[in-house]
Amino acid sequence: MKRILITSAIPYINGIKHLGNLVGSQLPSDLYARYMRLQGHEVMFICATDEHGTPAELAASKANKPVADYCRDMYEIQKNLAKEFRLSFDYFGRSSSHRNQVLTQHFAGQLEKNGFISEVEEEQIYSLTDQRFLPDRYVQGICPACHYEFARGDQCENCTKQLVPTDLIEPRSAISGSTDLEVRKTKHLYLRQSLFRSELAKWIDSKTDWPILTTSIAKKWLTDGEGLQDRGITRDLNWGVPVKKGKAPWPGMEDKVFYVWFDAPIEYISATAEWADAYGKPDAEWERWWRIDKGADDVHYIQFMGKDNVPFHTLSFPVTIMGSHEPWKLVDNIKSFNYLNYDGGQFSTSLGRGIFMDQALEILPSDYWRWWLLSHVPEYSDSEFTWENFYESINTDLANVLGNFVSRVTKFCASHFGTHVPANLGWTELENKYSLAIEGHIKDYEGFMEEIEIRKASQSLRKIWTLGNEYIQETAPWRTIKTDKKRTATVLNFSLHLIRLFGNISSPFIPDASAKLLGVFNFDEPTWPKDIPTALNSLEEGQEFIVPEIIFKKITKEDADQWKKKFAGEG
Repeated sequence: MKRILITSAIPYINGIKHLGNLVGSQLPSDLYARYMRLQGHEVMFICATDEHGTPAELAASKANKPVADYCRDMYEIQKNLAKEFRLSFDYFGRSSSHRNQVLTQHFAGQLEKNGFISEVEEEQIYSLTDQRFLPDRYVQGICPACHYEFARGDQCENCTKQLVPTDLIEPRSAISGSTDLEVRKTKHLYLRQSLFRSELAKWIDSKTDWPILTTSIAKKWLTDGEGLQDRGITRDLNWGVPVKKGKAPWPGMEDKVFYVWFDAPIEYISATAEWADAYGKPDAEWERWWRIDKGADDVHYIQFMGKDNVPFHTLSFPVTIMGSHEPWKLVDNIKSFNYLNYDGGQFSTSLGRGIFMDQALEILPSDYWRWWLLSHVPEYSDSEFTWENFYESINTDLANVLGNFVSRVTKFCASHFGTHVPANLGWTELENKYSLAIEGHIKDYEGFMEEIEIRKASQSLRKIWTLGNEYIQETAPWRTIKTDKKRTATVLNFSLHLIRLFGNISSPFIPDASAKLLGVFNFDEPTWPKDIPTALNSLEEGQEFIVPEIIFKKITKEDADQWKKKFAGEG
């Protein structure tokens, strides 16, 4: 048994996330956590809401709420949506928690004590109307590259060009719209990342099992231009973790907060501590996951995230850990993903383009989305959601292959033998052949899941489902029932065992449907088959079963066309 720590990149609090966000971190990490639990490993699966920074303040202002109230309300919404998508977090925390405030200030104090923080004077845009400095996302204007009128001070959403606020044409305050702006000097704390260039390079080079996407991004940031740069870790904002070194005031930083990208990754640790608090456990219970000196030396730690988060998790957060000179657990593997695009373009929150988590669940149950997203996960390149591909994949994989098999077997058996498992009167070479084929595909499935090759794992699972249909077609019980009822009983016995097997091995991908398949035999929890011949002989003769309702309803082209129009967005 291994001890596996899994963290999903924590989503911003500023609104409900779209399906591209979901498939970029939370959903794949849930798949992996569910699979590893089924293998008998001890798993700690952590996520949280990322509640600080300009996105939170701007979203709260737009909602006409105090930022603390907005974050509290949106936390509950995101937590509930995660539950409805069956994301099996051991704990879903908040970066605004007291635990995270204390731990962030602790790390800052350690870094300053060890000489890894410097104070830098820089120029920043100041709004005379708002009487405050404007961090990058508080400045809007015309993009100098594509002339999009609503570019932010950090990036143009239209052409994705990276910007600084002073790049913008006709800049204005995102708070008041005022153009009465000037450039003033202000002081900020910088994390001296450049001192860790060699140490980081050696550490990254040692991670030979990292995905190419992760390694290439990390090395690009290490070597491009002048290489790894020192990075500001404070901002002139009201909402965030107050700048202190431990419990001590930080002279000159009284009105500043830590930059969201400094405190957000620390929340992985803090959320685990919040888990211990929530369940009345001592600190030793969360420390054994994170502190090498408290037992975390045997933990395998893997992070899941979109490719835009890779630089902070391969460089900035490791520097925070390394620079503390304390025995914290560093990540072992980072599974990163490319982008999921939407029907010929990009998802856009501002334009209402694409499907968001709440809207998806209003249309179809979570398993439909889980299956399509995981079987099309953007592992090796950007992938695209289209309604045509979605409904065709759902109808083929879930309705025709899996659902149809379950329906045919249970209905036919109930019609000719009643709702009790018929006798197995002896396998033939045919059953042995299918048992061996299933065993081979399950080994492939297990190998792909161990390596976190999600698309390949989904393909192996689908092949196993397909074998059920091939077996029924080859044995043709609707013919043998007329001439050899005993043989038909064995065929249906084998087929019912396949339904139970499918329920067990499909649960990481489609947990609700898996529960329905296991519920056919009144089983509650999935178990992973250790030996396939044994698994295919595990039901008792005469055991009662039920004929389930339709597991997956087909999606019509008319529905898909209607949804495509509905979620096309403003433009």
